[in-house]
Amino acid sequence: MHTDWLAMPLIAAAALLSGQAQARAPVADEGPNTTASSLSESLGVITVTARRRDEDVQSVPAAISVVAKDLLDRSYTVNTGLLSQLVPSLNYSSANPRNTAFTIRGLGSSVVAVSQANDGLEPGVGFYVDQVYHARPATAAFDFTDIAQIEVLRGPQGTLFGKNTTAGAISITTQAPTFTPEAREEISVGEKDFLQVKASGSGPIVDGLLAGRISGLVTSRNGVIHNVVTGQDHNGIGNQAVRGQLLLTPSSMLSVRLSADFANFESECCTQVFLRVGESLRAPARQYPALAAGVGYAPASTNPYDRLTDIDAHLGVDTSEGGVSAVAEWDMGGATLTSVTAWRFWNWDADNDRDYTGLPIQMSQHIPSRQDQYSQEVRITSSGDLRLNYVVGLYYFRQTITGRPISIYGPLAAYWLIGPTTGANGMPVPGNLLDGYGTDGHTRFATDSYAAFGEANYALTDRLTLTGGLRYTYEEKEGEYASTVFGGLATSDPALVAAKLSVLRAQSYAARDKDGSLSGRANLAWHVADDVLGYASFARGFKSGGLNMSGLPLDNQNQPALATAVIRPEKNTTYEIGLKTDLLDRRVTFNLAAYWTRVEDFQATIVDSTQTVALRGYLSNIPEVTVKGIEADATALLAPGLTIRLSGSYAHGEYTDYPAGPCPLELQGAATTACSLTGRRLSGLPRWAGSLGIHYEVPVGTGGNFVLHSDTTARTGSYGDPSLSRYTWIEGYTLTNASVGYRSSHGWEVDVFARNLFDKDYIQNLTVQAGNSGLILGTPSDPQMFGLTFRAWQ
Repeated sequence: MHTDWLAMPLIAAAALLSGQAQARAPVADEGPNTTASSLSESLGVITVTARRRDEDVQSVPAAISVVAKDLLDRSYTVNTGLLSQLVPSLNYSSANPRNTAFTIRGLGSSVVAVSQANDGLEPGVGFYVDQVYHARPATAAFDFTDIAQIEVLRGPQGTLFGKNTTAGAISITTQAPTFTPEAREEISVGEKDFLQVKASGSGPIVDGLLAGRISGLVTSRNGVIHNVVTGQDHNGIGNQAVRGQLLLTPSSMLSVRLSADFANFESECCTQVFLRVGESLRAPARQYPALAAGVGYAPASTNPYDRLTDIDAHLGVDTSEGGVSAVAEWDMGGATLTSVTAWRFWNWDADNDRDYTGLPIQMSQHIPSRQDQYSQEVRITSSGDLRLNYVVGLYYFRQTITGRPISIYGPLAAYWLIGPTTGANGMPVPGNLLDGYGTDGHTRFATDSYAAFGEANYALTDRLTLTGGLRYTYEEKEGEYASTVFGGLATSDPALVAAKLSVLRAQSYAARDKDGSLSGRANLAWHVADDVLGYASFARGFKSGGLNMSGLPLDNQNQPALATAVIRPEKNTTYEIGLKTDLLDRRVTFNLAAYWTRVEDFQATIVDSTQTVALRGYLSNIPEVTVKGIEADATALLAPGLTIRLSGSYAHGEYTDYPAGPCPLELQGAATTACSLTGRRLSGLPRWAGSLGIHYEVPVGTGGNFVLHSDTTARTGSYGDPSLSRYTWIEGYTLTNASVGYRSSHGWEVDVFARNLFDKDYIQNLTVQAGNSGLILGTPSDPQMFGLTFRAWQ
């Protein structure tokens, strides 16, 4: 790990801020009350900004999951992957930071090869930090820094803010600068040399006019997958993040919040291990058992939970992101004018062993990339609680992504990928035909997006409110792709040349697209009683179309089939009904939502020959996908200091019209074939998911509280690959994290924590090895880890 260098400066900075805070103000009231009678007798009000105004979440007629700062700290939730353990409808998968996928209700960007690694497509789940949209899913893999609250909004978004998204949005709010001095420090240590340091401090720079805040985080841990050949430990953690903010308040009517942040992830990551071997219809000699036996190869272990590998190529990730933003708010009396201006970047480089074995099949594969984005949003929001409330706004977004895809094969590539002979006449294939054979490419993708949106809420009666919203989006996209090939055995034999080109082929193309879409929503909310809210809603959303920036299939002239370059937008129609209740003087909240969603022109891989010289699989659109489900969550204060949280979801996702998809491994032969996946379940979506949280505080004497906290998440099985092969089924699991400690009323706390308390083994995600040998690789769960945390606040 290369992150420890930042830990001491963070601690020192926090200590300095802490000293200033102690010198200028009394201890902040962040510690617990220390007598049984003073512990809370009701659940507090949770304020959200889902409709761009401060509201009690229980009065918002929409499906929203809220994770506040205290729960984030107690559950050690520092990234989106851990957030999914608290929000059942949120699913997260990450083979490496670039190939990060998160979905809500099974929709978003669930297929690694489709959306995340293809720069020409956008996710269906919006990811926002302090109102700024982050365009690449990879940026959600970084650790959170100094978070106040996270809101997960389910269903199509876009009539209130930001970018149009079909599946939902993750909205993160960071802690703002304060004019009251404060500071917090936290250090955690654990097994596998785990180290996490957090620090933040805030206070006035010019009293009443300018306040500042600085925060940072360092997380490091040794790898959990051991390489038996090199002795290295892979899949470690190396995260660093820093954020600085200024808050300018020249008057009570105007505020400007300036932010700058930077985050970096550097590690010997990310690889997978042997999971299982599937059997296809290919000749037995071309399947994994025979191929491995032919070179006397056996994997480091056939038990994925031994967490052993023998990969022989270099492995490493170095990625960073950051940006600056300005959020200005002007209270004009009857309305508030908000401006959100931002620039962000994302850098990516990684080297992978894409055959995941100790055999020299593929020696290097990486895609150095750079993304820059600019966004400007202007909104006017009505003030107060009037009979008619509204939000109207304009949004502009510009994105450019450049990449350099590089891939190089090794001495055994021809044996593994082509075989002993090739061509109609059975030309013998030299063993070194692909040794050193590779591709070097350059890509560029650009998007300009313009939108106007608005939403109004009208109180028909004191208890009945009608909401309507519209959004029009116009987008222009352009892309360029060019690649060359090099190396390998020099040959002029047509059969051998064709064999090389079947593995890698140079190609060059340019494509562009433009389209406009109208989306909207309608909602009827009824306050059945003061503490009971029912609602029904209809929403129509669009997930932007895109360009295929990963290479195209060929036409009958052996040229890129340009007709396959453009992917149409997805069209999402969602119906939802819900119920929100506060019971027993707000000692219990219970919320329920049921939904039905149809997605037309769902972006997925099809196998087709109408645009290509032969049957080929490529990214396009399929006619229809549907998802329906029920979600419930409840929080109960059973006794002073004892709180129970329970959330659950049932989701039935189906490819309702998918006539020509990729065949599952068990139906694949030597030639490409198409299979109907109509009626099959949506990949990456568990039928059932749930979470249970228990928090218990009890006074110990007069100086502090004993604190016990646990979080348990459970998910049923799902397919880990869109081909829906039975060999890509990922079993369900139950995972528990917990902590126990003492929190002093004098501004400090110490906890013992456990991640994966019961040492549960499960698979996080899987990959089918390229070449269809039948080898399936998987990422095993992180093993059990115990540690110690010390927190202090001033």
